[in-house]
Amino acid sequence: MTDPAETPEARLRTLGLQLPAPAVVPDHVHLPFSFVNIRGERAMISGHPKQAADGSIAGPYGKVGTDLSTADAQAAARDIGLSVLANLRAELGSLDRVTGWLRVFGMVNSSDGYTDQHLVINGFSDLILDVFGPSVGRHSRSAVGVAGLPMNFAIEIEAEVAIS
Repeated sequence: MTDPAETPEARLRTLGLQLPAPAVVPDHVHLPFSFVNIRGERAMISGHPKQAADGSIAGPYGKVGTDLSTADAQAAARDIGLSVLANLRAELGSLDRVTGWLRVFGMVNSSDGYTDQHLVINGFSDLILDVFGPSVGRHSRSAVGVAGLPMNFAIEIEAEVAIS
C-alpha cells in the first residue's frame, strides 16, 4: 500500500502548491474537444496554456527568446503543469488515480535561432517528477520549437497518462 504522505495530492500540499480552478473557456472561443479525454486506462491531455487562479486562460503570450526569457518561460511551463494537474484532477476526481506519466509534448513559440526549448519544458517535467515521484512521474518527452501557437501562446503542453 502507498504511504498517504507520498500521494500526489499530499505532495502538492507539502510543496505548498496551489492548483488553479479547472479551465474556463471564454464564450467567444469554440473548442470542439476536451481538455482531458479518458479512454480506458489512459487519459490524453490536450495542449494547455497557463491558467490563472480562477481557471481563465493566462498565456503567457509571445515568442520565447524575444518576448520571454528562457527562465521566465521555464517558470511558465511549471505553471502550465499546475493547469494540467487542475484539469486532470477535475476529470479524474483525484490525482491519486494517475499510475504513470507516459508522454509529454511541449511546444515553444520560438524566436528565430532559439534552441533552448528543452530547458523551457524542463519546468513542466520537473514539476511532474516533484509531484508524482520518479516511479509514476517518469515520462518520455519531446520539446520542439514552433513558428507560432494558437492565440499567440508562448508555450503549449500536452501529455498522456495511465490511470486506474
